[in-house]
Amino acid sequence: MIEDEITFRVLGEFHFTPTAEQRDAVSVFASFLTDRDPHSVMVLRGSAGTGKTVLAGAIVKAMTGLGRKVMLLAPTGRAAKVFALNSGHEAFTIHRRIYRERTFSGPGGSFNLNDNLYADTLFIVDEASMISNMGHESAFGSGRLLDDLISYVYSGRNCRMLLVGDMAQLPPIGETASPALSADVLRAYGLHVHECDLRTVVRQGSRSGILHNATALRTLIDSGDTAVAVDTSFPDVRVVPGNELIEQISTSYGTAGMDDTIIITRSNKRANVYNQGIRNTILDREEPLSTGDILMVVRNKYLDPKLKAPVAFIANGDRGIVRRVSNFRDLYGFHFADVSLEFPDYDNFELDTTVILDALTSESPALTREQNEKLFNAVMDDYADIPLKADRMKGLREDAYYNALQVKFGYAVTCHKAQGGQWTDVFVDQGYLTDDMIGPDYIHWLYTAFTRATGHLYLVNWPERQTLHRSEPADE
Repeated sequence: MIEDEITFRVLGEFHFTPTAEQRDAVSVFASFLTDRDPHSVMVLRGSAGTGKTVLAGAIVKAMTGLGRKVMLLAPTGRAAKVFALNSGHEAFTIHRRIYRERTFSGPGGSFNLNDNLYADTLFIVDEASMISNMGHESAFGSGRLLDDLISYVYSGRNCRMLLVGDMAQLPPIGETASPALSADVLRAYGLHVHECDLRTVVRQGSRSGILHNATALRTLIDSGDTAVAVDTSFPDVRVVPGNELIEQISTSYGTAGMDDTIIITRSNKRANVYNQGIRNTILDREEPLSTGDILMVVRNKYLDPKLKAPVAFIANGDRGIVRRVSNFRDLYGFHFADVSLEFPDYDNFELDTTVILDALTSESPALTREQNEKLFNAVMDDYADIPLKADRMKGLREDAYYNALQVKFGYAVTCHKAQGGQWTDVFVDQGYLTDDMIGPDYIHWLYTAFTRATGHLYLVNWPERQTLHRSEPADE
């Protein structure tokens, strides 16, 4: 394949006239793909509305049309589902593709870096801003996801990688910037970097208030300014006062659907207040857990291979819908129930499992370290009469209570938990802000929260000083 042919085929997949930036990006892609250096990588950066998704989809279609093998990856299940829908090609989470189970070391299992058996394959990774490289204790590989991803991809024969992401979104927790989108970081791995940036908002989204305000926030990020003024003159952006909130959430559940409506908050504590309020006031649910409840997994759970499930493990951040719930009981000082969970982001895969209910209403992200140790010690007491440690650990591995799925209600989540996903209706509650809290990190948070919405953006109890009123929406 020569550069001109690649350029022609990719541009041919556009259903409208590409912008000059998109044409330049296609040329960069063609140069990247034909680079003789086997350690070439491409970074495609673009903020909301710049056509990054359209371009990535055109590349996927063109490559498959040319018979080139592609593998689509994303950091979360929801992001992989969105990527698949936008590209028309199957997508996987990074963890599920690059790791394999090693040994049992707790509820999340323990995973080595997998062998890359692919050859002549282009790996395209969406939502790359979420890829962390903070060294920490992890059940997965080295604990540095970017290190492991690069090691995996470039260990394959003639494989290379295209990283796609938005620098204006929140960086991974603990990082000041997104390492996977940094050319300097990638060069430090010995990679030959091809890079391009999309900055021009495409005309198709010019009447979107969500896009208009996201672009304004991106401008603040670029300039270092923090004077937020949300333009509410668009029909898809609305301020919702507290006395109308319940009615509006109920309306969204009826129109967009519960799984396509999300509340984004700044803390687990605030998300917990919303989750309890929605269940009690809107859904009229009094049981600790009910059929129809939306849950978010808050700790990885490895699945028994005998289940022949389509995934090796349920990951932290995955969302499930309760289809059946029964057998509430208390053991070891904790509360449990048996549930059947359906996972919309994995082709409605249904899992019958035991869940531990104690994390549902807690203000911590999951069970605390002390709670995990308490559960471990209590369950291990049941296996104390088994003489061999290997047999005791085997019993622990198969124990339904120690390996119970840890979950929270998923009606309201923090912004980091929402990142990578999209919902039709998004309610943003930034809570009470003092002046010293309004800085660059806050603007990134706001931008990320706003860009989760595809249909309507609702601003909960928004301060008047952060609202811009117009009689007509501003022209783009």
